[in-house]
Amino acid sequence: MRRPTLSNDFSWSKSRHEKFSECLRSYYFYYYGSWGGWVADAPRDVRELYVLKKLANRFSWAGSVVHECIKDVLLDWRAGRVVDPAVVEARARKLMQDDFRHSRGKAYWTQKYRKQFTGLVEHEYGDVLPDEAWKQNWETVRSALAWFFTSRWPDLARSLKPEQWLEVDAGFDFAHFTLEGLKVFAIPDFAFVDADGTPVVVDWKTGKSREGYDEQVLGYALYVSQRYRFPVEKVRASLVYLNEGKEQDVQVDMSAMASFHKHFDTSVAKMRALLKDPATNTPLDMSAFPPSESLTPCVRCVFRRPCGREAALAAQSPAQSVA
Repeated sequence: MRRPTLSNDFSWSKSRHEKFSECLRSYYFYYYGSWGGWVADAPRDVRELYVLKKLANRFSWAGSVVHECIKDVLLDWRAGRVVDPAVVEARARKLMQDDFRHSRGKAYWTQKYRKQFTGLVEHEYGDVLPDEAWKQNWETVRSALAWFFTSRWPDLARSLKPEQWLEVDAGFDFAHFTLEGLKVFAIPDFAFVDADGTPVVVDWKTGKSREGYDEQVLGYALYVSQRYRFPVEKVRASLVYLNEGKEQDVQVDMSAMASFHKHFDTSVAKMRALLKDPATNTPLDMSAFPPSESLTPCVRCVFRRPCGREAALAAQSPAQSVA
């Protein structure tokens, strides 16, 4: 059966907004320059951008491993299976060891590996890191999982009846909704209905709290409200900082929703202003998407070579280049 032709449709997500806000050139490469790079006969520069966009940095890699592990654990509990925390930790360690070997050899240029991981930007650009930095990366994963298993969440998840489960990290193919006629991607890590009938959306975090996370879970609240037909003001949202061992409830009310809509409208308007043809999501020339004036975003950027920033970063001190 022939697959339908893919089209690069305009959509919105928190991650897209962050890329747009941080560096327009990186945003252009990610959403436009790399399009079609998966095709066997794609131009070399397009193929390069496509492979690079799939790379992670070591911090986001650690976070994704934690999220994958907790997703599997929640699905096991949903199915009534017993989970051994020691086994989960051992699997996570083995997974990261395999990921590291695959990435260090830059096998991602020629081999398919696993959907959730392609390689690391640190290996692609030969960043020199002490062993302690990689050990700390594992410690981030280990401590996040350890706290999760001693928190209130295991008992809560195991207490849920089948009809109380809504979603566990459902993925891009499923977790999206329409806002003002535009597709919006919103993928809560965990969504359920508590004992008193209140829908709850949860987002696990391995990093420290920072500005912008509230708007992310407000998007989740809108998504759950639309998909499962709950009044949005009834949804409860929670940010769980696994490595800090704390939880933060996010207020979901009409004032918060108004703020989210304003943020959404402003973000979309700025993105569309750089389109030559909004109807077909055709961007202006790359020159309309200048690189960041500061080198700070470039340190973890996967596009530093095609952008021309690789040499400038290399000229920095070792301490700056691995920050």
